[in-house]
Amino acid sequence: MQTASVHEPLVKVDDAARYFDVSASWLDRLLQGKQRSTLRAVDGVSFDIARGETLALVGESGCGKSTIARLLVGLYGLTRGAIHFEGQPIAALATREGRHLRQRLQMIFQDPYASLDPRWRVGRIIAEPLQAHCPDMSRAEMEQRVDELLGLVGLNAADKVKYPHQFSGGQRQRISIARALATQPEFLVCDEPTSALDVSVQAQVLNLMKDLQQRMGLTYLFISHNLAVVHHIADRVGVMYLGRMVEIAPKRELFAHPRHPYTRMLLDAIPDLNMTGKARTPVAGEVPNPLNPPPGCTFHPRCPHANERCRREAPAPLLHGATTVACHAVQEARL
Repeated sequence: MQTASVHEPLVKVDDAARYFDVSASWLDRLLQGKQRSTLRAVDGVSFDIARGETLALVGESGCGKSTIARLLVGLYGLTRGAIHFEGQPIAALATREGRHLRQRLQMIFQDPYASLDPRWRVGRIIAEPLQAHCPDMSRAEMEQRVDELLGLVGLNAADKVKYPHQFSGGQRQRISIARALATQPEFLVCDEPTSALDVSVQAQVLNLMKDLQQRMGLTYLFISHNLAVVHHIADRVGVMYLGRMVEIAPKRELFAHPRHPYTRMLLDAIPDLNMTGKARTPVAGEVPNPLNPPPGCTFHPRCPHANERCRREAPAPLLHGATTVACHAVQEARL
């Protein structure tokens, strides 16, 4: 079995792509003379995640963030490229030999109202991963582990006999976190875990996740469209647009000195809570149809710095200091 060096990233994504066939039925295409339609949800994304790090992915709806999340935990297969977890291909999750890998990476879903089975008691929900991955664990040991997990996320052991509908949204997300931690994973994929919660509850859940990361040495991929949340929790930030990574940088560098015009556009749209007098600029334009993306740089129809090269040639990601950015204007020093 291949093992990874301590200095290698825990997660390595190399030119990952996932395409979906969204064509009409064969008969409709024949009668209407239509061609097949392909949605390039993720189109050649590369990044690494170090042990103990939180990498956040941001971008407008439909940019491919959630597809990346599902690729990382094996819910979707790759159309192209490779994903490795501690040196092992993520495709091994689907094999018997890779079963041990499954318990080391887990996912927290966006909607705590939809991700918990309403017919099951909380104890059974949290114990389900243990039953799947720890078949030799006795019933008493399983109950003790469930009690420990409930305490870990700030709930009571007595809550295990209740049903999900008896809890608030924030408490349900704590239950989801407890379930994800049941098998003692090293890597958690968090797909907008606070977006369905009230603002005050969001802060509680985020603080819980940061505390758990420090205590357990967890590594996070955190997906969000809320830049304030990202600023609070991330170490590095990746910005996605129409299935591609346009910029990835350390959090402080990205918020202080954004390089890609799209990143600048997103940051300029944040309300000025510090009352510095800086005007808020709404995000300009609309995301193009992902079934028919523009040629060249897909952001060029909305970019104030686009030229002819941008319209015909897709930019390659290049390293500028600690920042990796895919933009002709940056490479040519036109910004």
